[in-house]
Amino acid sequence: MHIKTIPLGPLETNCHILAADGLAVVVDPGGDPAPVLQYLEENGLKAANILNTHLHFDHTYGNAAFARATGLPILACADDLPLLSSELGRGGMMGLPVVEEYEIQEIKAGEHEFAGMRCEAFHTPGHSQGSLSFHFPDAAVCFVGDLIFYRSIGRTDFPGGSLEVLKKSVADHIFTLPGHTKLFPGHGPDTTVDDEKNHNPFFSEFRTEAQ
Repeated sequence: MHIKTIPLGPLETNCHILAADGLAVVVDPGGDPAPVLQYLEENGLKAANILNTHLHFDHTYGNAAFARATGLPILACADDLPLLSSELGRGGMMGLPVVEEYEIQEIKAGEHEFAGMRCEAFHTPGHSQGSLSFHFPDAAVCFVGDLIFYRSIGRTDFPGGSLEVLKKSVADHIFTLPGHTKLFPGHGPDTTVDDEKNHNPFFSEFRTEAQ
């Protein structure tokens, strides 16, 4: 299994590609998907699934084009569908482009299989009501969207956001993962569960005795 991260779109949203045995899961195509399609072709990979961690505009700019190019449905939580009737989901604010319309196929929290790999989808609201985190235990990785970043967290002042809810989501679903699990956020560098437990200023209550 290997992972490639390609920042896409005006906000350089991380599009993550998890590949194994010639198949790939693509997470959050947040801009023109041409670089992703090129990477897949150059590496002999076939896209098997498109996952959205949440439906904020910067994570969905490439949804429609990537779905057309691959013939795949876009999998996301229906709790975020109300966002599509606002600028937060449609885009167009501050001179940014409008998101091309797309449809989602609802996915719920629980056990799944994507590209032949086991996946645990966690409902992790706080940044948005329908935020999902995708844990692939065999690869020891979790795609967390804008829930938690390297030494930071996602914004909670948008509609549907809540700092208290976000911290509970992290405590219940992210910090209970094995400490070496790599976390791949929607923006910025990857990190690990242990690193964020021990150094993220928003979660000082999780500090180990060694710290």
